[in-house]
Order: sequence, then structure tokens, then C-alpha cells
Amino acid sequence: MKYTPIKASLFKKNRNKFNKFLNNSSIAIFNSNDIYPVSADSILPFQQHRDIYYLSGLDQEESILLLFPDANNPAHREIAFVKETSELIAIWEGEKLTKEKVTEQSGIETVYWLDDFPKIFAMLMAEATTVYFNTNEHSRANTITQTREDRFIEWCKKKYPAHNVAKSNPILHQLRAIKEPEEIEIIQQACSITEIGFRKVLGMIKPGVWEYEIEAELIYEFTKNRADGFAYTPIVASGTNANVLHYIENNKQCKAGDVILMDVAAAYAKYSSDLTRVVPVSGKFTKRQKEVYNALLHVKAESTNLLTPGLEWKDYNEEVGKLMTSALLDLKLLDKADVKNASKETPAYRKYFMHGTSHFLGLDTHDYGSQNEPMKANMVVTVEPGIYIPEEKMGFRLEDNVVIQKEGTPLNLMSTIPIEADEIETLMNQ
Repeated sequence: MKYTPIKASLFKKNRNKFNKFLNNSSIAIFNSNDIYPVSADSILPFQQHRDIYYLSGLDQEESILLLFPDANNPAHREIAFVKETSELIAIWEGEKLTKEKVTEQSGIETVYWLDDFPKIFAMLMAEATTVYFNTNEHSRANTITQTREDRFIEWCKKKYPAHNVAKSNPILHQLRAIKEPEEIEIIQQACSITEIGFRKVLGMIKPGVWEYEIEAELIYEFTKNRADGFAYTPIVASGTNANVLHYIENNKQCKAGDVILMDVAAAYAKYSSDLTRVVPVSGKFTKRQKEVYNALLHVKAESTNLLTPGLEWKDYNEEVGKLMTSALLDLKLLDKADVKNASKETPAYRKYFMHGTSHFLGLDTHDYGSQNEPMKANMVVTVEPGIYIPEEKMGFRLEDNVVIQKEGTPLNLMSTIPIEADEIETLMNQ
């Protein structure tokens, strides 16, 4: 890992919160992710499952976390199982975590080698009545690959058919949606690294530069500042490419007179930031581009101010829709007849703004949380309205990351990243 180690106190706090939701005599199990193959002997870089990381801080493959708050032996109320280093592993991959290092990172005192899991688990299951499995309950999940967690659940149900089963993930959706102060600090660090990269590329954008050159400059700056890397697949979209919401080819040359949309951000210590900015390739917006840009900036600012504890997400989205409708009318992209004749299910503004305004942010870029429940203080969310005009060969989206506050205006973690049109032009022409 490149990031500075996170204090174990955060993970202890997270485990204590989680344990309060468990039924009596329950065991909860969390598995690390697999290392996934590409072809031949090639593999993808390991990415730890965010749930086991949230509860333990362990960032190593073939790890298991077991939580059993009611275990008869206090030493077995939380256990980490990790892979033991062999001489061969040490030579080819480097040494794995020692038991002492596991305790240091996680705060978990009882650590066993992974080979001991079956016998320890059998002993503890004799005491337990319920086992909590960690299935993927994210509303946008579409996973077709069988995971290490899936295989464990399949094995456990067959091995222990008499136990009750329950789900951990709904609990984690509640907990992970509300960020601890330490988590907000980590996300702020990711945002600060993102700012370094964004300011750097402002000086290199000009007619003739290639989208992939911008991407390369960003990953260089992110890595140099100890980021994990990109928080998600980067979008560097010039001209009409910006009208493809998930454009990731990044292989076109930027042309004079176009704007370029960059939805690119860094991750730090597994926590994501999520930034979008639009800049003029030639260093100066045209009159029409600035008109659209400033209209969108106004919608974003007003949308941000709506974010307060207790607000229902459906009401928030309706209000953002009204703001966007007004902006599109002023831009002559819609007229009153368009608005009047549109259905409630598909309002007129959807022609130019077809995605959501906000999503939860944290250990996942589209983090855990439910938009069926009211907003709460210390939720970290994005604010990212967009206006996409294919007929004018330009698309705009502006995005910041904010923390909903108990009182007052949300805290913008990206407040120092340039966003005003005039400031961007000034920086590009220094």
C-alpha cells in the first residue's frame, strides 16, 4: 500500500457499531476478495473487499474476519484469519502479514493462520445459533462472477444446515452511509490529491493534446502523492464525446473551440473522491459555452444548499428538476410547451439531464446508503448536475463532494478546486 496506515481505532469503532445490530448468539463472517485472472498466468491487481476493510483495515488476500460478540471465550469475540507466509511466497511475492502486524492494523488481538479456520469455526458454530452472511445488497450491483464470499456461503450452508442465517450487508448500508470524522479526513485527503492533479493538467490542455495524455498526467500526479490510483475508470471526454456519460476510451485529440469534460478523481486508503470539471480546450470559453457553464454552476450551487438532514431524496430530486428546468428555459433549450406537454414520469429536462444529481461516496465510489430514507448528518455525497447538448457537440457536468452538516450549509470537500469559469480561464492562460 502507498497510503499512510490508518489508525486501528477507526476499525475498532466500526466493529463495535456493527456488533450492536447482531442477534444474540450470532457469528458474522467476512471474506477478502479473490485475485482475479486475466489469461495465461496474468492476474488483475488485488482489490480488497470494502466490507472486510471497513471492519478490520486488513488489505490482504485470503483473509477472514469473524465476529462473535457472545462467544464464551472472550478471546474469540473477534478473530482474524490470515495466510501464513511460506519461504516460496516470501521470495516471489514478499512476506504476508504477521500476526503482530494484523493486530497493529486492525486492533484484533486474536489472530490465527487461515489453515486453522475450519476447526476454529466448527468449535464456535457449536455455540452459535445464527450466522450472518455478507451478500451484495447494493442497488446497482450486477455481479455475475462467483466470489470468495459466495463460495464460503455455499460451503457453510451445506456444512451447517441447522443454523439460522441472516444478512450483514443491510447493516453495513446503514453504518457506512454515515461517516466517522476519521473517514471524512481520509476522503478529504483523496480530494486534495485530486486537486493537485487537476491543477497540473490545466497547464497542459491546449488544441492538439490527446485525451490519453491528460489521463497519463493525472495518474502520475495521483501516484506521486500516494493515492491508490484512480477512484474509478477515468473519463476524459472532449467535444461531443462528453455526451456519452460513461465515455472511457480517452483516445481522441482535443480540438480548438471544444470543451473537455474530465470526470477523474483519486482514491486514498481505499476511500474515493469523485470530481468532474469542464474546461475550454483553447483556454477560453465561447459566449455560448460560458452561458451554459454558468447556468449549470448555478444549478449545482442551489442543489448543494438543499442538502439538509431530514430531507427526503425524492423531494430533493424534484427540486433539482425544477432548478434544471428553469435553467434550460433560460438557455432556450426548452420552451414552455415542452415543459407543459411532458409527462410526470419523464419531465422535459430529462432530454438534456438524464442522470441523478447525487450519490453516496466513501469506500466505494457509489457507496452504501439508501435513498429511500431521509438524509442524515455526516453523509458524504456528490452533487453533479449536467447539461448535455449533442446538437451543439458539447456536454457539461460539474461535480463536488460534500458532507451533509447537522446545521447549515454542507461542507464542500472540494471547495479549493477551481470551478468558476473566469478562474479556470485565468489558470489556463498563465
